[in-house]
Amino acid sequence: MAQHNAFYAQSGGVTAVINASACGVIEACRQAPDQIGKVYAGHNGIIGALTEDLIDVTQESDESIAALRHTPGGAFGSCRYKLKDIDTHRAQYERLIEVFKAHDIRYFFL
Repeated sequence: MAQHNAFYAQSGGVTAVINASACGVIEACRQAPDQIGKVYAGHNGIIGALTEDLIDVTQESDESIAALRHTPGGAFGSCRYKLKDIDTHRAQYERLIEVFKAHDIRYFFL
C-alpha cells in the first residue's frame, strides 16, 4: 500500500480536551507508518489548510505528542471558521484540494 500524508485541524473552543484529541489522532497515524507518512496540523484549524500554513508534527518526539494529553489551550491554534456552501464558494474547496495535492494529503481529520 502506498504511503500518503495526513492533515489534522482543530476547531472550536480551545481546551485540554482538544489537545487530547490531537494526541490521539497523531498517535494513531504514527501506528500506520506503511500508510501514513507525515502528519500536518493546520495552524489555526482549517484556515491553515486554506492559507497553506501547515505544521509538520512528524518531527515532534513521542514524548511531546503524549504531553498534548495534559496541555491546556489549543496547541496548533483553532478557529470557528466554517466552510461555505460549495455551490457559491467553490474556490475555497478547490484551494483545499490544491494544498492537499501539493502535500500528498490523503487523510483529513477535523
